[in-house]
Amino acid sequence: MISHSPDPFDLGGLVGQLKEFLEFQKNLGWSYLPWSPKNPENRETVPVVIHDSLKALSKAIIQCRNCPLVRERHQAVPGQGAFKARLMFVGEAPGVEEDLQGQPFVGPAGQLLTKMIQAINLQREVVYITNVVKCRPPENRQPFEDEINACRNFMEEEIRLVEPEILVALGSCAAQTLTGSKEKISALRGRWLDFHGRRLIATFHPAFLLRNPDAKREAWEDLKKVRRGYDGLE
Repeated sequence: MISHSPDPFDLGGLVGQLKEFLEFQKNLGWSYLPWSPKNPENRETVPVVIHDSLKALSKAIIQCRNCPLVRERHQAVPGQGAFKARLMFVGEAPGVEEDLQGQPFVGPAGQLLTKMIQAINLQREVVYITNVVKCRPPENRQPFEDEINACRNFMEEEIRLVEPEILVALGSCAAQTLTGSKEKISALRGRWLDFHGRRLIATFHPAFLLRNPDAKREAWEDLKKVRRGYDGLE
């Protein structure tokens, strides 16, 4: 029997193959089509979902399959901390330890963040800590725009439910996502900004400070502003 290669102009055949592929993906549990980070306009819009509690939100984050990061993660990492915390820290994405433990900021950068919080006479237990993206990007690379957009609803829901009065953006990714600015962290840090009526200040990510200890002086000045703003909430 002679086999024939598909006619490239057989549109009906191509559509049939595409339908078979999509059905196969659906059976595997994928709820999206893969897209290129260079073409974010082709991405499928992730629906906005309202959650009635942080517990329900954390469950949704853990079960999320809205972007390709699900393929390589060990665990998704919801935020953690005090309910109705007045102060929320927002980082970039989980790292190796966070991916393994399912908790935010528990690796070396997390240990430094704990010291930063303690330096302004607070404890981790009274603040809320989260990331823009809830799954670890491979090799700890920066999250792609599509990955940020897939997680955006989760971050905004955390802010809505916790109701922080002050947000601290750690690093460029968090600062740009929260402000909508394309400026680098060096230009955004150290001044009070607005996030939908909430006070926002940006500073360097703890991972950056581990690589660049000389920047700790500037980060300390930012933290002192955070503390003064926190005291002003009384």
